[in-house]
Amino acid sequence: MTITITAFERSPDGGKGLARDMRVRWAFEEVGEPYEVRLLSFKAMKEPAHLALHPFGQIPTYEEGDLALFESGAIVFHIAERHAGLLPDDANARARAITWMFAALNTMEPTIVDREVARLLEGHETWYEQRLSVVEERIRKRLSELSDRLGDADWLDGEFSAGDLLMVSVLLRLNGSGILDEYPNLSAYVARGEARPAYKRAFDAQLAVFIAASTG
Repeated sequence: MTITITAFERSPDGGKGLARDMRVRWAFEEVGEPYEVRLLSFKAMKEPAHLALHPFGQIPTYEEGDLALFESGAIVFHIAERHAGLLPDDANARARAITWMFAALNTMEPTIVDREVARLLEGHETWYEQRLSVVEERIRKRLSELSDRLGDADWLDGEFSAGDLLMVSVLLRLNGSGILDEYPNLSAYVARGEARPAYKRAFDAQLAVFIAASTG
């Protein structure tokens, strides 16, 4: 049965692999599962047909037969549960990997996205510099905690898992900020994620959409 996901027709990330369909693409590539992509304009994302799939009018969504899912973390979890390669067989290790999935999305990502919101929408405010400083210190606190936990390990808990996939995806949002460079083990961790063949295939597929939209 064909699996279809949705993605931006013209991604606002500038081809950097930060749009959240990238996480889903990467998961599919890790488990070797084929999928199709339906590209959406910003207008189409707010129309009834898409809102029936995603009540908040965002991407990605996942469709397979009569199953429709939204939220990138939920979709990655669904893929990981159904196919070998992203969750350990051992029950305890599996539970820990799932915990790291939640940590990436609930503990790490909100503060990082808060920085993006501040930079994009609040730069004209008189209190912008003070707010940005506070947000970046919160990010550094989380990164320091994560750095201490990772230590000199390659991945968060043994072998690469869906927890690492989501954590690397979140940390990539700090590219260009210089903040991640303050934590060499985390920078190396992200680089290992980007070096995975599955990541490269997913990145190239998303980048091709951006290039086509930019030159079409």
